[in-house]
Amino acid sequence: MPNQPIQLHPENGCYLLFRGRPTILIGAGEHYGAVINADFDYGRYLDELQACGLNQTRTFSGTYRELPTSFSITDNVLAPERFLCPWGPCADADGQHRDKFDLNVWNPAYFVRLKDFIAAAGRRGIVVEYVLFCTNYNEALWNASPMHPANNINSLGNIPAAEAYTLRHSRLLAFHEAFVRKVVLELQPFDNVYLEICNEPYWGQVADDWQTRITDVIVAAREGLPAHHLIAQNIANGSKRIEKPHPAVSIFNFHYAQPPDAVALNASLHKVIADDETGFAGRDDVTYRREAWEFILAGGGIFSHLDYSFTTRHPAGDLVDHGSPGGGSPKLRRELKILRDFIESFDFIHMQPANEIVRGGVLTAYFAGVPARAGATVRVLAGKSYAIYISGGEAVQLNLELAAGSYTVEWINTCTGRIDKSERFDHPGGCRELSSPAYTQDIALAIRR
Repeated sequence: MPNQPIQLHPENGCYLLFRGRPTILIGAGEHYGAVINADFDYGRYLDELQACGLNQTRTFSGTYRELPTSFSITDNVLAPERFLCPWGPCADADGQHRDKFDLNVWNPAYFVRLKDFIAAAGRRGIVVEYVLFCTNYNEALWNASPMHPANNINSLGNIPAAEAYTLRHSRLLAFHEAFVRKVVLELQPFDNVYLEICNEPYWGQVADDWQTRITDVIVAAREGLPAHHLIAQNIANGSKRIEKPHPAVSIFNFHYAQPPDAVALNASLHKVIADDETGFAGRDDVTYRREAWEFILAGGGIFSHLDYSFTTRHPAGDLVDHGSPGGGSPKLRRELKILRDFIESFDFIHMQPANEIVRGGVLTAYFAGVPARAGATVRVLAGKSYAIYISGGEAVQLNLELAAGSYTVEWINTCTGRIDKSERFDHPGGCRELSSPAYTQDIALAIRR
């Protein structure tokens, strides 16, 4: 193997090490069907992510798929007309395919496409989160799964949606485990992939002991193999304190993690905390730009935006007039690259959240030319230098407690990446007041030794 798989950074497990470099993953990806949707042009999709300077995407395995009407998503990539899944269709004695799957037979075309997708992502420096399973949100979605007893010939018996991911049905569990072992083996050559156990398990009665069992199967399957891919677990929407985590889990995923309280709540784990899905908050780019900046400046290690401008007919992400329940656009992807460039310009491995250095400030916001009351949030990562993000208002004066030293200051436009104001100063230590230029909605501040 040319590289070890992406791993926790040995000096700071809240972040990642990828191909020898400290890494924060930032993505804005399609709705998880790039592999299972045979009509989706993932080459054009990955080209767009690379062109925008993004380095992460999620994809679902095919154990779950959606319907064209699911969740009001326009041209849903996860509801393919031509569906590829890990298992092959069964055949009659004369070799004719039937409309059912055989969970004892792997589908070679699926694994060829999966590995080509991950290899293509790797050539572009993009890391793939491969999601093994997904909760069954309702009976209709369970009825569409190849694992539903009506869709295969494997005599699984009666299994309701709420029991599919439990330890109650040993025959189905055996197929879960066989699939996991197959994936661990097939993905051995790749350094740009990590495995999520189950998407949103908290919505579909996915049992905790089942998640533990799947994690144990991954650990056992990779024993003696050269590549040990990281394991991710989806914890909650919003935030939650993680109690008694499985020691093999390295990445803890939260969805809609705004405000980013999940990071501070779980900082003592010294593992990566991810904002793994966004959406359901309107179409405005600024909503998701703010979510990304706040999460990363709170100490998060991964931000994965669900970008509805990518569809089966628009694999380059240029569908901006849609009815899907979230945002996404070429403009937002360019703005997320500004965040990635900003954070990577610091020695973030040796930084930590330090909002306490903000000793006060004055925020100015204008409405129709008249000063108005408004609030702002300030997020700080601090080490030898300071990375700061301000959301809200149109100008701000910050009173910051800084260590003694000589500094350069740059106020960075989060929409353009331009430096809108800069200065230098020598500081004896203690509080220093800094005044921003005028801005719209938010601004970033870099204070460097």
